[in-house]
Amino acid sequence: MKKLANKIALVTGGSRGIGAATVRRLAADGASVAFTYTRSAEKAEALASKINADGGRALAISADSAKSADIINAVDKTVSEFGGLDILVNNAGIFIGKDFQEHTIEEYDQLMDVNVKAVYVAALEAVKHLKIGGRIITIGSNMGDNAIGPQTTLYTMSKSALQGFTRGLARDLGPKGITVTLVQPGATNTDMNPDNTEKADYLRSRMALPNYGTGDDVAGVVSFLASEEGKQITGSWITIDGGFNA
Repeated sequence: MKKLANKIALVTGGSRGIGAATVRRLAADGASVAFTYTRSAEKAEALASKINADGGRALAISADSAKSADIINAVDKTVSEFGGLDILVNNAGIFIGKDFQEHTIEEYDQLMDVNVKAVYVAALEAVKHLKIGGRIITIGSNMGDNAIGPQTTLYTMSKSALQGFTRGLARDLGPKGITVTLVQPGATNTDMNPDNTEKADYLRSRMALPNYGTGDDVAGVVSFLASEEGKQITGSWITIDGGFNA
């Protein structure tokens, strides 16, 4: 039997990049997977169709992670369509990088709404349905531990906040048998951060293993944490950055 057979998962921001790799991996491991998307409707529907055609169960849900009502609806729709919820993967995130004095309050609100508030709202709604063995897994960044350079203040702040969220919520949900973990990728080859630029060369120069990661690398760790093998891991995080933060 596949290790996530009979499990139901929701992945936010699952139409491309790390999110899409996570959706594919959880489905391959036997889970029924709902996932949200904001703009990539064609990619989202193609991903869901492929999983369903291959014998899995997938559902694409249009939801803007900056809007709490959309996140709540995504959780409710997952439960309605699949009959419950066992695994929440908070993956959706955005990056705004510029000199600090050039930031606006509106940009602060935009970034924090997606990177922090949406994680909180999704978890708040998910715990209504999660039972013993439930999982809340958030995709953060190695920048939660390391501001790698200038023009990263807002993003680094948002990713560091996820560490406090993970610690605190693990304490709150531990008595309910629910684990809360954080996965912190470093440079990962996606359309948002391709591995063939001057920036990529610089990032590789700071790694112990000078290789960009892949979405599948991250998805593998998420699958491990979601499975029975990850049952004793909570309130902590795993960093996947080729040793950038070493």
